[in-house]
Amino acid sequence: MNLSRKRKKELRKLQQEAGRLWESQQVLVGHAADIAREAGRQLGHLNREKVVPVVQDSYNRHLAPTVERGMKVGKHVVDDKVVPIVGGVVGTALSAWDVANSKRHELMGHKPAPKKKSTGLGSIVAIVLGAAAAIGVVYAAWQALRADDELWVADDPLSPPNA
Repeated sequence: MNLSRKRKKELRKLQQEAGRLWESQQVLVGHAADIAREAGRQLGHLNREKVVPVVQDSYNRHLAPTVERGMKVGKHVVDDKVVPIVGGVVGTALSAWDVANSKRHELMGHKPAPKKKSTGLGSIVAIVLGAAAAIGVVYAAWQALRADDELWVADDPLSPPNA
């Protein structure tokens, strides 16, 4: 497709104007980013100087005493009520289990067999927590290393687009 000299000249002129417009927009966007950065910095100062002290004072006057009382009551209930009851129930159940086992062995005429070392509840909990931690690490690594096609950063933000 051959263009006349006049069309080529008009297209070059249009491309130059588009390039100048592109450069002016880049300068404008840079200036807007500087203003937004300064506004964020000023907002951070305002937050530290005005908002945080008011929230901290309100928390200390109203919520902290209630939370502290609740923690004391909860600790008292757990330490003085729940733990002894659960410990007693578990101890009684284990004692009854041992008595039943020994009676069964006596009736069957077996000598008490030496206890085999088995995987305890603590070991099972540790294995489950370890597996969960490993899965979390693998998932975090996968998220960090997967390819995101939506992320795109221009190589040279000041170069005008080709027309």
